[in-house]
Amino acid sequence: MISLNPTIILLLILAAAIFGKANSVAIATCILLMAKLLGLDKYVYPPLQKSGMTWGLILLIAAIMIPIANGTITFVNIKSVFTSWIGITALVLSFLTTYLSGQGLNYLTVQGHSDIMPAMIVGAVAAASFLGGVPVGPLITSGILAVFLKTIHK
Repeated sequence: MISLNPTIILLLILAAAIFGKANSVAIATCILLMAKLLGLDKYVYPPLQKSGMTWGLILLIAAIMIPIANGTITFVNIKSVFTSWIGITALVLSFLTTYLSGQGLNYLTVQGHSDIMPAMIVGAVAAASFLGGVPVGPLITSGILAVFLKTIHK
């Protein structure tokens, strides 16, 4: 079995992310590589592993809510969206994907299945490269996987 140094694996992920135009994956990989190469990994990795997903989600949600905070989206807009079929569909899909994200977070962290991350990274980079996707779905991906596994292991 081939054993690759973690730095080599990160470099391969970086190359795939750059080739695939998955900028967020490339930036995240660069941050991890820089911490590793500067010898800061023992200080940076533990808190990032412990709280990184929580802080990342907080920043993502805050960024999404900016139009509400700055007044671009008003109460009238909010009221009208909940009376349209698109708004109701968005509500149902948001409910479903949020549930799946929770299942995914539990699967990756509490249940300790972070070993599936390379497959999800390759899938995200491939979707960004060939389908114009944005690699923000690892929690939903792992949630779908967790629910699927629960279903077939009953």
